[in-house]
Amino acid sequence: MTEDDPTEVIVAFIRSLGIAVEARRLEDAGPLPGMGIRKGVIVYDPDQAYAPGDLLHEAGHLAVSDPARRDREPFDATPAEEMMATAWSWAAGRHLGLPSRVVFHPPSFQEWGDTMRENFDEGRYVGVPGLQRFGMSIEPRQASPDGPPPFPHMLRWLR
Repeated sequence: MTEDDPTEVIVAFIRSLGIAVEARRLEDAGPLPGMGIRKGVIVYDPDQAYAPGDLLHEAGHLAVSDPARRDREPFDATPAEEMMATAWSWAAGRHLGLPSRVVFHPPSFQEWGDTMRENFDEGRYVGVPGLQRFGMSIEPRQASPDGPPPFPHMLRWLR
C-alpha cells in the first residue's frame, strides 16, 4: 500500500466483511466519480479518476443499510444512512491506519472534505448515534470506562 493509492488494502478490507467489490468499466456515472453500487456490489472503474477513500464511503452505505435493501437497484441511502456511512468510513480508515485525508479528501462531500476531516480529527463526529443504535459502535460520551472502547472502534462492521 502506498499513501497515494491505498486501493488494494481498502478493497481487501471491504471484501473481508463480505461486501463484494469489482473493478470494471463503468459507462454510467453515479454520484461519485468512477464508482457506484450496482445490485449490492461496489463497482469502480480503474480507468477513470476515482478517490480510493470513496470506496470506504460506498462500503459504509452497504454496511449500515438494512440487509434486505443492500441489493436493490438503484441503491439509495437514507439521510440517516448517509451520516452513518460517513462515520463508518472514518472508523474504517482509522482501522486501516489510513491518513484522514484519504477518507475525507478535499473535493469530497461536495467540497466540504477538508471541513469533515477537521471535524472528525477533532472528535466532532456525525452519524455515530446511528451506529450505536444498531449495535455497531458506542458513542464516545456514552462509553463506560470498563466497557468496550468507543467510536472509532467498531463493535461490528455490518448492520
